[in-house]
Amino acid sequence: MTPPIIKRYLIAFEKYKWIGLGSFALVVAGSTIVATQPEPPPSFIADAALTYTRPPVSFSATGSEIQQQGQELSQQVLLSDQIIEPVAARVNVRPATLGANVALRLPERSGAGQQQASILELKYQDTDPKRAQQVLQELMQAMIDLSGDINTGRLNAIIEKINERIPQAKSELEAAEQKLEQYDRLERPAILAAENGSLLGAVTNSQNQQRLMQLTIAGIDAQLRSLEGKLGLNVGQAYVSSALSADPILSNLRSQIYQVESQITLLSKDLRPENPTMIQLARQKQSIEELLQQRAAEVVGGDGAAAPLAGDISGIRAQSNLDPARQQLANQMVGLETQKETLEQQLAQQSREEERLRQEYSQIPNKQLERSRLEQEVGLKKAIFDQMQAKLTDAKTAEAETVSSLTIARIPNVVSDTSQAQSVPLTLGIGGLLGLLVGGGVIFLLGSLEGTFKTKEDIRDSLRQREIPQMGELPLMPVDDLERTALPVILSPDSPYLEFYEKFRSNLRRIGGNDFKVLLITSTSSQEGKTVSAYNLGIASALAGKRTLIIETDLRSPSHASSLNVIPDAEASIEPLRYYARLNECIRLVPDVENLYIIPSPGPVRQSAAILESSEMQRLMKDVRERFDLVIVDTNPLSLSNDPLLIQPYTDGIVLVARPNHTQENMLGEAIDQLVESELGLLGVIVNGADIFVSPSPLFTSESEAGSYSEVPASANKN
Repeated sequence: MTPPIIKRYLIAFEKYKWIGLGSFALVVAGSTIVATQPEPPPSFIADAALTYTRPPVSFSATGSEIQQQGQELSQQVLLSDQIIEPVAARVNVRPATLGANVALRLPERSGAGQQQASILELKYQDTDPKRAQQVLQELMQAMIDLSGDINTGRLNAIIEKINERIPQAKSELEAAEQKLEQYDRLERPAILAAENGSLLGAVTNSQNQQRLMQLTIAGIDAQLRSLEGKLGLNVGQAYVSSALSADPILSNLRSQIYQVESQITLLSKDLRPENPTMIQLARQKQSIEELLQQRAAEVVGGDGAAAPLAGDISGIRAQSNLDPARQQLANQMVGLETQKETLEQQLAQQSREEERLRQEYSQIPNKQLERSRLEQEVGLKKAIFDQMQAKLTDAKTAEAETVSSLTIARIPNVVSDTSQAQSVPLTLGIGGLLGLLVGGGVIFLLGSLEGTFKTKEDIRDSLRQREIPQMGELPLMPVDDLERTALPVILSPDSPYLEFYEKFRSNLRRIGGNDFKVLLITSTSSQEGKTVSAYNLGIASALAGKRTLIIETDLRSPSHASSLNVIPDAEASIEPLRYYARLNECIRLVPDVENLYIIPSPGPVRQSAAILESSEMQRLMKDVRERFDLVIVDTNPLSLSNDPLLIQPYTDGIVLVARPNHTQENMLGEAIDQLVESELGLLGVIVNGADIFVSPSPLFTSESEAGSYSEVPASANKN
């Protein structure tokens, strides 16, 4: 059995063999041109070497670093245009020629990145030995000068960068120092007070003073309570009574009231209250009492010159009549109350001071951290500034020891290049082998780019990946040479091709079930053999004793019913709806096959979609479902129109026809995915035109009958 890849290659070779032969001829012609080239002129190779060097004495780290970097020059730098062009101008050689003929091999490096050797080997090939030697000498000197310039440039760049950064580092250091100094000016006293304990001592002293004040206030409260018990007045009343008793005007008015009351008392024994004298004395008493109330209000209210007193003056005579002893006690109570209020104010002030000291003490850790941060910032800035100063001093020291990192290790030595002349037969043989590979590769590549299934195995693998059943494989059928436009059909029941369609029919019955009646056969594109498969499936079903009907619904193409010896109605294309409405006239009996009927297509006609969706077509499909055991609907390809999807609702299932070397892989995959996702009843795929050996029937005994068949041409299998 031939492997599928060889089958695919043979198919591609049959189609693109002339392109492959052309590629083979081009490669062979190129190798022939190479083989017939004249011998090149003799050439000479100059060989020299450079080595990495270090200064004998190194006083600076910067100088050592620059010399170490100088040993890492790449081939692009050593053979750059900066070196090639001046050297080419001095030796009178084109820069491109010089760059193409010079070779440089750098020292190999170990896995850790260290150089295993320090030798740089240079080679230059030229037809003139003296010029080759001169070129190498100039190249080595240019490389040495370039290395020195690179080292000097690196040192100058370091010094320049440091000089650029020093002013900024100095200003940053000064700014950090100013921040620390300003912070110490504001917060350092508090931090020192916390560190030496004076802040905690102030808190403790404040607490002690508060306790003493509280004890003093408690003693004053005790004295006030004792005086209140003796005097019978509270502090406010005592203060008012003392002020009223000390006023001379109130004392005078009070004396006048006593005198009037004495007169009233004396005269009341002899005179009635209605007596004018009694009335006059009562009025005099009332006026004096009003003056007394007015004066008391002035005393208590402060008369606009002092703060008013808090107290009630309703009993003015009693309140303003303190004897000297009680007045002294009242004054003592007022003094104690004043002392108490003073102490309470001092206590509140001390409490606030303690709270302030405690809050200040609680902020000391943050202040200490902030000062430490400022100190660290100053230290960091100072360290950076000191490092820059040290680096600048080191770089200036390295100026005396910065030299080229390369020196001459071996002067140029010129030898003759004794390359062996090429062999013409060997070159032609290699060219022929390469031509075979290129030609075969071109053929295989063109075949792969077609995007079609090359073998039946390719179609089978694609269906297996999508889990779609394969209904069977149909071989390529012969056709009569005298009727090459007709479709190959199995009219003889003894044909060896009948068993393949019988297998197709049995698989269809097995997958579709007993209630399966109407089958839709289509393909993705033309020339895949859907009509041939539909015709021969109908013949196989009819020969099996099933009443079978073939309906041609490809209204965009002419009918192929003549292949079954059925002549289509010539006037059907004029009125196709009327044609399908006459069921007895459109259904034709196939004369050569019993139980087989066909409805030829009236096409090509316009508006095929409207005809397929018409009520006449709907009645036709309902009627034939009742009359026949199997109805095969042959329609046009899916890639040309949506007619198969219009007729699908009248059917029980769909079978796709695929053909090797004709069916596009992407088109078949998209069609299967669309039918499966839309649940349109895809039963499976039949492979037509498969590479299958068909043994001749034993009934073909005559040579003329056996030789009257040939392979199906493209025009006969386009449906």
